[in-house]
Amino acid sequence: MSHAMSDDQVAGELKKMTMFIRQEALEKAKEIQIKADEEFAIEKSKLVRQETSSIDSQYEKKFKQASMSQQITRSTLANKTRLKVLSARQELLDDLFEKARDQLKSYSEDKSKYQEICKNLILEGLYALNEDRVAVRARKEDYEVVKKSIDDAKKEYKEEVSKDIEIELDEKNPQPEASSGGVSIVGTGGRIDINNTFEERLKLLETDALPMVRTSLFGKNENRKFYD
Repeated sequence: MSHAMSDDQVAGELKKMTMFIRQEALEKAKEIQIKADEEFAIEKSKLVRQETSSIDSQYEKKFKQASMSQQITRSTLANKTRLKVLSARQELLDDLFEKARDQLKSYSEDKSKYQEICKNLILEGLYALNEDRVAVRARKEDYEVVKKSIDDAKKEYKEEVSKDIEIELDEKNPQPEASSGGVSIVGTGGRIDINNTFEERLKLLETDALPMVRTSLFGKNENRKFYD
């Protein structure tokens, strides 16, 4: 017997996907930091050699100039390092969600599980619209599964809210065949479209889960003072 994948389970799958690149992220950040330290040491040594060779009666003035130059060099290298780390982190995040996009179609391969997923996506739309009649749009290849999902959703909806609902499979407006799956629930005579396709759900997850993913991969940002 198949079981529906809850939002927590889906998020759990995504979290598992992040774990295998965590070590790579840490190693890249460490490598960047080591390189930055080496560059700083080289710049510092160069400045010291240049300044000590020209020390004379204006020692105090030159010392202050060297100190200021060193601070500027440190600041410049720190900024370069920060930008490199941020760039590396963004690349890893982009790669993570790209891998997630590549796996979306796999969720429609197991038809029994996919039927349950579609049922839950339809129910979510029914509860949000709260109408007596809605239409469901899906890929043509999913029509057989989605019809079963519609029947299951109608039954569960009636059990939960004690009200019948008419659900039509809109075969005139199918979802693009390039879509990874999922459904759209259309109400109010076509004026409201709740997009519950897999691609749209992943977009929402990218936005909602991004802070959690960043923290999981890179740790808490100590410089951040405010959180949503």
